[in-house]
Amino acid sequence: MSLLADLTSTLFDRRYLRVRREKRNGRSIEDLCNDLLTSRGEVSGVALASTVLDAYAALDRAGRLAFFRYLSAELDLDSTALAEAVAAYAGSRDPGAYRRLMGLAEPRRQELARRMNQVPGATRQLVQMRCDLIDELRGAPELARLDMDFRHLFKSWFNRGFLVLRPINWESPAHILEKIIAYEAVHAIHSWQDLRRRLQPADRRCFAFFHPAMPDEPLIFVEVALTKGIPGSIQGVLSEERGQIEAGEADTAVFYSISNCQKGLAGISFGNSLIKQVAEDLGRELPGLKTFVTLSPIPTLMKWIRAQGREAEAATPEGLRRLAALYLAEAKRPDGQPMDPVARFHLGNGAILHEVHSGADISANGMEQSGGAMVNYLYDLAKVARNHQAFAEGGKVAASGQISGLAKQAQAQSPKAA
Repeated sequence: MSLLADLTSTLFDRRYLRVRREKRNGRSIEDLCNDLLTSRGEVSGVALASTVLDAYAALDRAGRLAFFRYLSAELDLDSTALAEAVAAYAGSRDPGAYRRLMGLAEPRRQELARRMNQVPGATRQLVQMRCDLIDELRGAPELARLDMDFRHLFKSWFNRGFLVLRPINWESPAHILEKIIAYEAVHAIHSWQDLRRRLQPADRRCFAFFHPAMPDEPLIFVEVALTKGIPGSIQGVLSEERGQIEAGEADTAVFYSISNCQKGLAGISFGNSLIKQVAEDLGRELPGLKTFVTLSPIPTLMKWIRAQGREAEAATPEGLRRLAALYLAEAKRPDGQPMDPVARFHLGNGAILHEVHSGADISANGMEQSGGAMVNYLYDLAKVARNHQAFAEGGKVAASGQISGLAKQAQAQSPKAA
């Protein structure tokens, strides 16, 4: 069946490729998009979609920016027609009026993206298109509407129901392992031997989400250490000389690195589902696991400490721990969300601020960002849903007694308190 499907797909692909060569004729990408939006035939639609994608791939940066501006301005909502449709439906509740309202309630550029996505391999190209768009947003903030459309579509296309969780190990295909090295965003992988130390031992695991439309591209992956007890240092976790244990001896699963791989999928949340799924799978495989924690960086801690004028306090291990606890538990953005981006992620997932450590990451990057401090977020699977709800509704930060105590000590020593 698979061979027949592949042959059928090949014949179909050749058919639309022939049409594509006939239809290009030097027309602009904007004209091709308009044709695609009015196309009725499936084969001709796929051919046009492929032509649009080819034309986009040939654009330089200025051309891409002009194309994004065309999508944003020319394929926007028809607000006048939409207002009329809303009024008509409000007065009649007629199914026909509702159908017209639904057709006008989204910009035409969303339908254009759907039609482009008919082409085999187009999903990856559209993710790259959004990556290009993100690069332009700072200089062209008016394109934010277009970015919202991409996010809206991608949230549907990449929802949890479509994602496939796959273990990554030393026997995985080389092209996947190369991408794990390239995409590692927390603790750089310096060599193939370094990667081997993270994947091959019995007390190490790695898992990634994939999408069927992008089977060779990890979307997000997590590296896991199986340990006895909760570690307080990334050096200890990654040390070449560490003592290895058998997986069945471990009582703790430590999520020590979580890396998003696709810039074009920024804002599409995978981490929540990934951590919970991995925790559940590991719990079934290894019943002796009782604790699921992270060993996470605190990337904006030193920036906050400097802004508070409390560098002197952070010079001692205990002072640094107190300030880290205060920062993670209390420092908020104007919208009420935690200031630290990693804290926003894990607390939003329902984790608990469990423990902070000094001297936990003495790499140059770790010292610059957090003075070497790291934090454990505890995933108590019985409390995750409740913690998530409390955080989402009232911004309540779930924290251990130790964290709360350290934060109170830091508050008492604050120059403002004095």
